[in-house]
Amino acid sequence: MTTSEDFEVVALIEKELFKRWPETKIEPSLDRISALCDALGSPQLSYPTVHIAGTNGKTTTSRMSDALFRGLGYRTGRFTSPHLESFLERISINGQSITPEGLISTYNDVALYFDLIDSKQEHPLSFFEAMTALAFVAFAEFPVDIAVIEAGMGGEWDATNVVQSQVSVITPIGLDHMEYLGNTLEEIALTKSGIIKPESHVVLAAQKPEVATVLMARALERAAIPYREGIEFAVKKRDLAVGGQLLTIDGIHGTYTDIFVPLYGAHQATNAALSLATVEAFAGVALDEDVVRNSFLAVDSPGRLEIVHRDPTVILDAAHNPHGAHALSTTLQNEFDFESVFGVFAILGDKDVDGVLAELEKVIDRLVVTQNSSDRAMLADELYKRAVKVFGQDRTYLEPDLRSAITYSMEQCALLNQVSDGISAVVVTGSVVTAGESRKIIRTIAGRAGDLS
Repeated sequence: MTTSEDFEVVALIEKELFKRWPETKIEPSLDRISALCDALGSPQLSYPTVHIAGTNGKTTTSRMSDALFRGLGYRTGRFTSPHLESFLERISINGQSITPEGLISTYNDVALYFDLIDSKQEHPLSFFEAMTALAFVAFAEFPVDIAVIEAGMGGEWDATNVVQSQVSVITPIGLDHMEYLGNTLEEIALTKSGIIKPESHVVLAAQKPEVATVLMARALERAAIPYREGIEFAVKKRDLAVGGQLLTIDGIHGTYTDIFVPLYGAHQATNAALSLATVEAFAGVALDEDVVRNSFLAVDSPGRLEIVHRDPTVILDAAHNPHGAHALSTTLQNEFDFESVFGVFAILGDKDVDGVLAELEKVIDRLVVTQNSSDRAMLADELYKRAVKVFGQDRTYLEPDLRSAITYSMEQCALLNQVSDGISAVVVTGSVVTAGESRKIIRTIAGRAGDLS
């Protein structure tokens, strides 16, 4: 049973981990993580793995693949990033975040090795490298039957790329993290294709032609077997349904009908098809349809078009680049019937702010500009100036405090709903950090401070 002392120790561990290089500061190399894993006895090689890279959709595809594997009876581990509210979310065992006791035990096992590697390398281990190693060890100690590993940034030199994955998955690729990954889609695709292992299976989302060319060339070079969305597998049919969507998916080995996915957006249908093909590629056979239906029925994806409050409706979405904002915009246009949408927007300063704003302008009627607590957040005053150029002064409001911005938007939305026949909503977006902090704020506003669901 978790005690208050356990939470205090976890807080101390988190503080120590965050003293390390942040995951956004990269020294592209596998030297440190390779040395650490060697010292730990290569725990990441003690179980089979699925490795997922791409620009958008990685976390949801990881969660869906995890759910399918569990539905088939596998004991699973899942490593994803970044987290919404607690860093414990990054390491999941059998669908649940690692317990405080589990994290403490794992950290105690490996902390001395962190110090050892730090003393032997030019640069110390980063936060992300340390978390990756903690996940590898936790999965080995459980032990898991399969681990679903999401790459952090890039692929070729990402810390997760010391696994020897049986299946590699590449979600849609767009422009992001260009300071590290390159200035063109081809350069970014080449880096992300580095996760493809020799003679493995590769599941590829539909890509732009120049990206597909790079990915297929790497698959051919590695003698890997590719499965391409739209060719070897596809979403055959998609219908909107109350609370989500109903899908028919042509998989690699079979066709699956009447799959209800309780998530919104065509991009989530793509993620569902990717995850189904991933598990089929690993299993080598068609899956039981009832298992597939039941597994998808239980899927959730916090912070991704997540409805967190009713009356008024409040939706959180972690879109932080134009590709993600386009998916959000398209879904709001096609799958919701809101009379008016209030936007609350806080983004990190190193993102394509203008590109995201251009996508949001299509669906948001009034935008409240604010900022989150990240030290990388664009200051609200600067963001307001950028937003006015896209939305105009009459549609743009400045409220530097995130809680006040959310409260104001909810109040204005509720007032509008009282005097109108239509329904208006609040959409909070711009960053995973924004989505995570907003989840806590809205729970407090709603009087559900202790609810961590």
